[in-house]
Amino acid sequence: MAGVFGWLGFSAGVFILIWTWTSVIGTLIVPRQHKDRLSAAAALMTKGIFVVARRPIRTYRRLDRLLAWQAPMSLFIRLGIWMMLFYLSFALMLFPFVQGEPGRAFSEAGSALFTLGYAPPDELGNTLLVYSAAFTGLVVIALQIGYLPTLYAAFNRRESEVTLLVSRAGSPAWGPELLMRTRFGLSTVDSTAELGTLYGTWERWAAEVAESHSTYLTLCMLRSPLPESNWLTALLSVMDGAALQLSLSPGTAPTLRARLLLRMGFSCLNQIADALSIPVLEDVDPDGETELTFAEFNAAVEMLRSVGYPVEHSAEQAWPHFRGWRLNYEDVAYRLAYVIDAPPALWSGPRRLVTAPMPPKRPANRVASEARPEDPQLDIRGPE
Repeated sequence: MAGVFGWLGFSAGVFILIWTWTSVIGTLIVPRQHKDRLSAAAALMTKGIFVVARRPIRTYRRLDRLLAWQAPMSLFIRLGIWMMLFYLSFALMLFPFVQGEPGRAFSEAGSALFTLGYAPPDELGNTLLVYSAAFTGLVVIALQIGYLPTLYAAFNRRESEVTLLVSRAGSPAWGPELLMRTRFGLSTVDSTAELGTLYGTWERWAAEVAESHSTYLTLCMLRSPLPESNWLTALLSVMDGAALQLSLSPGTAPTLRARLLLRMGFSCLNQIADALSIPVLEDVDPDGETELTFAEFNAAVEMLRSVGYPVEHSAEQAWPHFRGWRLNYEDVAYRLAYVIDAPPALWSGPRRLVTAPMPPKRPANRVASEARPEDPQLDIRGPE
């Protein structure tokens, strides 16, 4: 009877081993989106810990400091789950070769997997398994070590453009602020060409983020070094800036660049949302209503008018066009912002932590709303 139970344990161990290796290879090696229950369990476990830890927090900055630890902790917990499952699988597979002694099986599996070497095998069967366990432990740790530079290289590439945008769109970023600062900072230069270049850069940025963040979901939760900066609100601000320019000033807007950016932008958001199992509305009603109200849009248009931004259409004329563009990405952007607890920037939707939307910070020595559009010396630095 002990032999029967031993071989049943061996079969269960083989199943757990294959399941865990599939998770490791799919997560760390396969260069495409991989739906993995073990990684999802690690993320869910980490989320549960931080849900409890965040309950007493009432300010965004304190929440941001806490959540900066969530993604790294998820990586650590996932590695722990993998190693414990490998440990269990090899211990179960050793049962038939150690006369069904659980203590000895777990001792030999742990000695080999964690390369401690205190429990040498004494038969051919468990010798092969012990060597396999030792090989598994080394390979998993090596793969994890190689995975981290890849992950953080993608993070650094993402954050370079997000940081550069601070001086252009404020912190947290906002679409109308992008147009206003570009108008001030380049009042003696062709700002249309400058925005066209910016849209081209962010189109490529969105393509790279779509690929990396849907493959390595941890990147979605890794937070920017600056509390008010975030990859999602940055992309949303550039897309809003392009939609505003197309609707308000179609004659001078870099139409092709703006349209390509918007298309790549909402494709990026949809791809990441699908990877995170967030519902995506594929067929958008062009005559639907946005969460953003006309009153909010009109206030932004009046702000642009007050600083001399070249507006060709009235707010009433531009609104249907802007709303049509925004319907393509507003819902998915709001859902993503809620899930990743992005900074509560203007025009970016609700959050779990209910706080007032944060307007972009402006240089203390010069308030943009008080500057003259013909003044070429406006300081467009980021927040001090």
